[in-house]
Amino acid sequence: MTNTASSLVGVRFIGSGSAVPDRVLSNYDLAQMVDTTDEWIASRTGIKERHIADGEADSVANLAAKAGQKAIAAAGLTASDIDLIILATSTSDDLFGTAGRVQKILGAERAVAFDLVAACSGFVFGLVTASQYIRSGVYKNVLLLGADVLSRWVDWQDRRTCILFGDGAGALLLQASPDHQPNNLLGFEMRSDGKGNDLLNINYSGRSTFEPISMNGQEVYRFAVRRVPEVIEKSLHSANLEVHDLDWLILHQANQRIIDAVVNRFGIDPAKAVSNMGKYGNTSAASIPIALDEWVQAGKIQPNHLVAIAGFGAGLSWGSAVFRWG
Repeated sequence: MTNTASSLVGVRFIGSGSAVPDRVLSNYDLAQMVDTTDEWIASRTGIKERHIADGEADSVANLAAKAGQKAIAAAGLTASDIDLIILATSTSDDLFGTAGRVQKILGAERAVAFDLVAACSGFVFGLVTASQYIRSGVYKNVLLLGADVLSRWVDWQDRRTCILFGDGAGALLLQASPDHQPNNLLGFEMRSDGKGNDLLNINYSGRSTFEPISMNGQEVYRFAVRRVPEVIEKSLHSANLEVHDLDWLILHQANQRIIDAVVNRFGIDPAKAVSNMGKYGNTSAASIPIALDEWVQAGKIQPNHLVAIAGFGAGLSWGSAVFRWG
């Protein structure tokens, strides 16, 4: 599905936040657990360390709420101003949903809250979903959260997957633009292909639990480097922009080789491609907002900068959005 600007209410992006567990698991630590090395992991993925949840304090709800509090404060709002909370997660604390718990922690009593499940594409799909509620005039302030604790579902004896994943949360505050102000969501593209569902999943085991993460890494890599540039191009086309107009490109932080391949495909300055997976690993729906917030806090992303984001992962699902910060 593709969307372009129209006469509907505009959207702007006014605050970000992030939170990660204190516990850090380095490649050297992993080398004591499985047959691997720092050089092997870093050369193939770009990952040096990841943050791992340690108890209830690092639940999805608590991490998401911490990130959300920072985004609300950065936007100059209070929890009572929030109309809607969307939590993109695939590792809910409760199979009935975790967004309600986040709402309670925040004290956002006016807000409607629900979970959105789209794996590593969740934040992009959530951004598009949040924007539609604003553009239709239903809600003014929407808190979008991406949070996952994938360490719950990692087989720590499987060196193909345990090296990849970390835990964390990121947040973005979307707000209706004042009258006659431009819409800062400039274009998007979302896709799914269920034929690739078996390439990456956490299957129900039939014993009131789920199996560990299962992934065909080579096929997921091929899928990502082929499909991600396509949705970025389509979202740029709907925004009447070219890739070289972008100030920043934020891909889901899955593998540095994927980022490098997309950069080479477009021929853009590698400095425009945000990468922080060396510190956090693959945090699924949290990876894009954590990276976004880190670049905002560092003063790199400035008001009016053009940003393209792209997520991809289980489903298979993938999508992109282009927006102007601020």
